Amino acid sequence: MLAASKAGCAWREEARAASAAEKEIHALERLKMFADENHSIADIFLGEVSAAWKACGAFEWVALGYLALSTALMSWFAENLAHPWRLIGAQISVAILILMLCRIEALVAESSEFCGASAAASFWHFWRHWYPHLFFLFCFEEMGKLAHLVTPGWQDAKLIAADYWLTGVHPAVWLEQFATPARNDFMQFVYLTYFTYLLVVGGVLYYRKDWRAYWSVMAYSAVGYAIGYVIAILFPVQSPWHSMAGAWHGPLVGGPFTATINFIEHYGRVRGAAFPSQHVAGAVAALWGAWVHRRRLFWVMAPLATCMCISTVWGRYHYVLDVVAGLVTGTLGYLVGSWIMKSQGATKTPPPVFTSVDSRGT
Repeated sequence: MLAASKAGCAWREEARAASAAEKEIHALERLKMFADENHSIADIFLGEVSAAWKACGAFEWVALGYLALSTALMSWFAENLAHPWRLIGAQISVAILILMLCRIEALVAESSEFCGASAAASFWHFWRHWYPHLFFLFCFEEMGKLAHLVTPGWQDAKLIAADYWLTGVHPAVWLEQFATPARNDFMQFVYLTYFTYLLVVGGVLYYRKDWRAYWSVMAYSAVGYAIGYVIAILFPVQSPWHSMAGAWHGPLVGGPFTATINFIEHYGRVRGAAFPSQHVAGAVAALWGAWVHRRRLFWVMAPLATCMCISTVWGRYHYVLDVVAGLVTGTLGYLVGSWIMKSQGATKTPPPVFTSVDSRGT
């Protein structure tokens, strides 16, 4: 047994040395390329862009695809925007930042495999995994400026009519009869839990170093959100809070959670992008991730997410059809995201030695 163990260790050391030698040769070849006068700046630039793209995974494919599509729509319907080139510039800047982050993290991770783990590797590893949350925030906030990019008017009347046909009442108005400060505060609390679902699921998977599962959940979310964003651009809807203002007897009064929501809505409300509900779509995508990868976590989150869906109508943020559409787009995110994750290159396996710092693949 001892001899077998020593032989195994020797084999691993030889494999590690061979891998290090290959990486050193690769690095020298790259340096030679930069020194070669036959390579123009354009060749070097295109080579770096190609390398950055190769470092991307499923999440980036979806994110960059959405940025490309939305940029094309901005260019085509530029006359409907107040500052089209400013918005297009922001889109391009975000795309460049994503590519740069993927490229830098890949280079640092490669260096760490050769030289050992470092603080720089941990830093880039962290941001490589957690920047998707900032990307989703950027896209959602941008929706307020793209509400009338394609369609000039609000489409709320159609959803108001559809909700009434479906339920026989105006749901947000009908629910007012059950409002009390305690119930309002509970509903605002569960509404706030939306912000935690993806963070919790992602955080658990990140802590367990289950990189494929982590990026699978991010891919589900990216696809679900991207579908919802495109629908919101083509079919702009405000929300009952705007279109049905004055239909109820007064504001929803509650405690600290109600005050928190009022603060967020006052300073961060996006007018538009109500259909489909991105809250519901994001929650459903995260729930699918929990169901597939951490089943016990799903059973903890599911009751809160169910109440959160009800709270979107209770709080006058969404129509019933917004919620239904959010359930559909979130599930589509899971189905399409799962298919994308099965593609070659969607996830790259971290090396066996420095697994705590390498996450080049999504």
